[in-house]
Amino acid sequence: HVDGVVLISSHVDDPLPRLLADTRLPAVLSGRPRRDSTLAFVEADQREGARLAAGHLVALGRTRIGSVAGPQDMPAARERLEGFRAALAEHGIHDVPWTEGDFTHTGGASAVRELLARRPDLDGLFVASDLMALGALPVLQRAGREVPRDVAVVGFDDSHAAQSCDPPLTTVRQPVEEMASATAQLLLRRIARPDQAVRSELFAPVLVVRESA
Repeated sequence: HVDGVVLISSHVDDPLPRLLADTRLPAVLSGRPRRDSTLAFVEADQREGARLAAGHLVALGRTRIGSVAGPQDMPAARERLEGFRAALAEHGIHDVPWTEGDFTHTGGASAVRELLARRPDLDGLFVASDLMALGALPVLQRAGREVPRDVAVVGFDDSHAAQSCDPPLTTVRQPVEEMASATAQLLLRRIARPDQAVRSELFAPVLVVRESA
């Protein structure tokens, strides 16, 4: 008996977005849905954020660049990886090793350990969430790879983890507060005018430069 729904996170095979669309219940997704979804969504431009990270690493002169990606069954994680690789390709860097993490601290540590085992010569790293970067930094340091001298690291989110990292993390900021407000306002409009055409909102990310890159 709810008036509307905000769905915070979904995976590619998540049945909830389709179920919500079928019920015609006013709903807004936090994050871009699958291409066939008819639901409104609020999202940061994940590809643009990844492009900012890639451009920054290239501008620092890094050429052996890898990535710790998020779960590839999540649209946002997939877009971050695809956008990052596409941006590096524009700079002539086509060999971009990557591993898949799970957006957790321990997952980031495990993923970068696997990546270093394959490519110990990395000099740049894009980690698809600050929390994974928080786990990855000590692994790099224990491997004798000083950040940022040996490996420049860029995260994603600009969460509290970015500032608690050692060194403080260069990252891509999603305007979370503004996005949350837009989600609530969009849902209220959907409830008041359920027959109005679906309108989604895409926010621009910003690169926040600190000490890790």
